[in-house]
Amino acid sequence: VQLQAFGGGLVQAGDSLRLSCAASGRTFSTCGVGWFRQAPGKEREFVAGISWEGGSTYYADSIKGRFTISRDNAKNTVYLQMDSLAPGDTAVYLCAARALGPMNVLTTSPSLYHYWGQGTEFTVSS
Repeated sequence: VQLQAFGGGLVQAGDSLRLSCAASGRTFSTCGVGWFRQAPGKEREFVAGISWEGGSTYYADSIKGRFTISRDNAKNTVYLQMDSLAPGDTAVYLCAARALGPMNVLTTSPSLYHYWGQGTEFTVSS
């Protein structure tokens, strides 16, 4: 499975942005997918996750209520809709796929994901 995140850029506080994670590989539709972010000088952190069929979603407390993860397996794409953006959301955002095991509230560690794409960066100005 190969992944590519895109959709970054420069936005202002309060704006909305949607990131996309496009995948290739016939097994993608059976993988759980997570979005992570990494700000300069900080560790990579879990943002949101979605089960392979899209029926279950998981969010970090820091973004809950502002971000929404979804997927379209027919298009091999996972989305991250981000609303009410704040400067603290500035980071490189990466998507990752989990080929084995279920998605649940515990699958927040980057080490649990098997495939990673190159990230997309965006900056939220105040």
